This record gives sequence, C-alpha cells and structure tokens, in this order.
Amino acid sequence: MILSEEISSVRAFTLSAGAAVVKWHSAYSDMLYQVYINGRFAGVTIEPAQRQLIVPIPLSQKTAVRVEVFAVEPEYADVDFSDEINSEQNQTGRAKIEFPRTDNLPSGGSVDYYLDDDKLNSRPIKIQPESADKGGFGLSCFGRSDFGYDGSAAIGFGKGNFGFGGFGFDADMLRWQSGQMQTGNYKFGIKVTDSSGNMTETVETEEIIIIPPAEPAGGIKVKSFDKQNGKLVFQTA
Repeated sequence: MILSEEISSVRAFTLSAGAAVVKWHSAYSDMLYQVYINGRFAGVTIEPAQRQLIVPIPLSQKTAVRVEVFAVEPEYADVDFSDEINSEQNQTGRAKIEFPRTDNLPSGGSVDYYLDDDKLNSRPIKIQPESADKGGFGLSCFGRSDFGYDGSAAIGFGKGNFGFGGFGFDADMLRWQSGQMQTGNYKFGIKVTDSSGNMTETVETEEIIIIPPAEPAGGIKVKSFDKQNGKLVFQTA
C-alpha cells in the first residue's frame, strides 16, 4: 500500500526548533505522500501535486534524523504504516520487543528482559498495569453485560484506524524498548514471574540486528565553490 520506488531527492531543511520542511521529487501523479521521521508517521500531503511538507523533528542534535517519504493511495492517506516500514535492521540503536498480553500470562505477574545473564529493566514490568475491560460482547452474562459503546473500553476493536488496527488480544501488546546499544546482533531473554514468585524458563527472541544512527557532522566550514560541477567544497574545522 505504500510505495517509494519512484520517489527521489528527499531533502529536509530545518525551519526552527522542532520543525523542518521536507521536499522530494516523485513520478507518481495520482498519489498522496506520507512523511515518516525516525520510522514514525509525521504527516501527509493533501493533494497529489504537493511535493513538500512541514513536519516536527526531534530537538536533540546528538543523532541523525531519518526522513522517509512514501506514496499512498488517497483512501489510505491517514493510515499509520509505521509497523510496515520498520525493517529487520534496527537503525535507531535500540531494541524493541513486543508480544500479546494474552490470558496465558498471569494477570498479577511481571516480565523481565535479559541480555545473556544481565537483567536489562531496573524494576519488574507488570503484565497488567491496570484493570482493563476484556469484554464488550455481553461476555459476563450474555445480554446483560456491556455491549456497543458501553463496552468500548474492551481491547481489540480495530483501535488506531478502524479496519487496520489489531483485533482481540492481538491488539493488547506488552512493549519494551532498550537503551542505546552498540552495533551488533543480539538475542534477548524474557522471563515471566507470577504473583506467587514462580518464574518461567527463559524464552529467547529471534536475532535482532542493531545499527546505531550516525552522528551529525560537526565543525564543517565552506572552503570553496566548484563552479565546474556546481558544488560546494567543505572542510572540517
């Protein structure tokens, strides 16, 4: 549903603290365009001829900002495709682990994340941090419990974008993100502890490739202008 093959010359220009204008070229004539910053949905154009968009950007200057532009059919313009564009190679320098919070997990228990034998979270992460309505279809006593809008707190009603969000317990996820990590291939371990202190065996994740983002260049000055090639020549301070 999202395309990028015919999009080129993506450029970003800082406007002020926290904002930038993104410009690009495209061979598509009947599509709208979505801009993603560091893998997150940042904005969408309003008509097919538009080739620039002002979007928010991170304030930190310590790491590079990843800017991506994708073409989408107009009916999908407001759908967030962040999960689809995330590649297997993690280029944020952080590992993200998620899995469904199903009834197979002890509701009063907790989860811990490990790398080798080192626990990565400083305190246990509650499986169910607060009470949640798992029903909504008259499940306690059919015809007597919440239904329709009265049961709208129930998980898994295609939340996010109707028809595109998860459904059932697949929409209720446990998510954890590591701190900044070095380049490498990692496998993480997960242990679940119930309310009585009983701990499961370690469940290992698939291998995750982590690539930290490049740091922005600093101390660069314009040395000269190459008239023949129409380019600036830079030098480091």
